[in-house]
Amino acid sequence: MKKFKLAIVGATGLVGRTVLKVLEEKNLPIETYGLFASQKSAGEVFCLSGKDYIVEELNETSFDRGFDFAIFSAGGEISKKYAPIAVQKNCIVVDNSSYFRMHDKVPLVVPEVNLEDAFHHHGIIANPNCSTIQAMLPLKALEDKYGIKRVIYSTYQAVSGAGKDALSDLENVDQTTPLKKFLYPIYNNCLPQIDVWTENGYSKEELKMINETRKILHRPDLRVTATTVRVPVQNSHSESINVELKKDFEMEDLITTIKNFPNIILENDISSNLYPMAIHATGHDEVFVGRIRRDESVHSGVNLWVVADNIRKGAATNAIQIVEKLIQNSCNT
Repeated sequence: MKKFKLAIVGATGLVGRTVLKVLEEKNLPIETYGLFASQKSAGEVFCLSGKDYIVEELNETSFDRGFDFAIFSAGGEISKKYAPIAVQKNCIVVDNSSYFRMHDKVPLVVPEVNLEDAFHHHGIIANPNCSTIQAMLPLKALEDKYGIKRVIYSTYQAVSGAGKDALSDLENVDQTTPLKKFLYPIYNNCLPQIDVWTENGYSKEELKMINETRKILHRPDLRVTATTVRVPVQNSHSESINVELKKDFEMEDLITTIKNFPNIILENDISSNLYPMAIHATGHDEVFVGRIRRDESVHSGVNLWVVADNIRKGAATNAIQIVEKLIQNSCNT
């Protein structure tokens, strides 16, 4: 089997470190890795597949070594500058930042949902927002079976999604030190602001969920609204998703449809108090769905509670799944 070369940009961040961890678990046919980060983080050493790799400072010549793929997890400005350079060197980029997501010629991919889009790239494939990724699995199951008229998102997003400084703020229990990330304390508090505000009063995070949902499902007309909230939970996002469907449904059939969708774990037994929780989703790559119940306020409506590890499935694992599928496709053609 052909062996490939993979670069990791932002290797020392929360997502980057998780990318390395998931790669160790996956056993992909990767011959060699290149680990890149800022000058401040250069010099750290990581072991992958029994070999030590030194993190190097990212620069314009970093992709001159013939990398087949690169996973970027270093923010939009880094992706904007260096992803095109990687593409010029015949390297396929899977980008975790928001910079390319809504570009017309850049596919936005959740492998369980719209894998075919990944095979029609022009060198860059975008990883969706973490909160969008986990929602797509149950929504795709419902879209294919019943058709979706409207989606209402209410999210309860973990602090790890905002990075290391945010986790430091969560640990700032007595609030004796200045906050590093948030405007207000996150400990013992909920913040109904994720990312910056936009002119229509939505936060940028809310618009990401709205626009990315439409793009991934190929439904530019889909009615979607969102309220995104940061909660004092270390890891794993939780979401309440209200869906109005085009067709009526039998509850048992709908639950089975969700249960049988790839990489969904159903936890939906209220008689045993079984439902998805952040503490159980952390460390897993699957999306957990429960609290499934009919919305009696509209015709053909349903409520879902959806939980997933935002650093794994919401970022690292989804990107690695894309690379894995590209490798499989390359080996089969």
